[in-house]
Amino acid sequence: MTRLKDTLMRFAPAALALSLLAGVTSSMAWSDTGEEITPRAAQLVAQGQARMAQGDYNSAIDAYEAALVVQPGNALVLVSLAEATRAQGMQGKALHFYRSALVNDPRNVMAISGEGAALAEKGALAKAQRNLAQLESLCGTDCEATRKLSAVLSQQPTRHVVHAEAITPQPIVTEN
Repeated sequence: MTRLKDTLMRFAPAALALSLLAGVTSSMAWSDTGEEITPRAAQLVAQGQARMAQGDYNSAIDAYEAALVVQPGNALVLVSLAEATRAQGMQGKALHFYRSALVNDPRNVMAISGEGAALAEKGALAKAQRNLAQLESLCGTDCEATRKLSAVLSQQPTRHVVHAEAITPQPIVTEN
């Protein structure tokens, strides 16, 4: 009985670790959220991209929104819609679409890059730098998404924050 107990105590941690490893690797295969885009949604996305190339952002947004109705939650459609709204200067709305895409596909490098660019354009440079660090860890420094975000960050002026304590008003005394 003691021998069985010793054997069990010796090999139980290794068996447990191997079973956890098997469970994690098998669940990773099921965690892929990159669903295929339907033909109708792909057609609408292509139409939106053509409109974007022409500079007709409103029509592009309409096409992307129609594609979103055909296939709700698709990361490609959400990122395309975010790009169009960002091109119109609506970074807040673009952030919403990028973050929706990241909920569905957390490792989507185009959504991470676009979110970082929108944050940088809004002035949240520290948050945009975090996105850049995340991109560099996911796909390296030679990735297209990383290069795009780096270019946007290099174009943003550094803003100096002035605190109220730094500015002391000079009182002006005048006679009435």
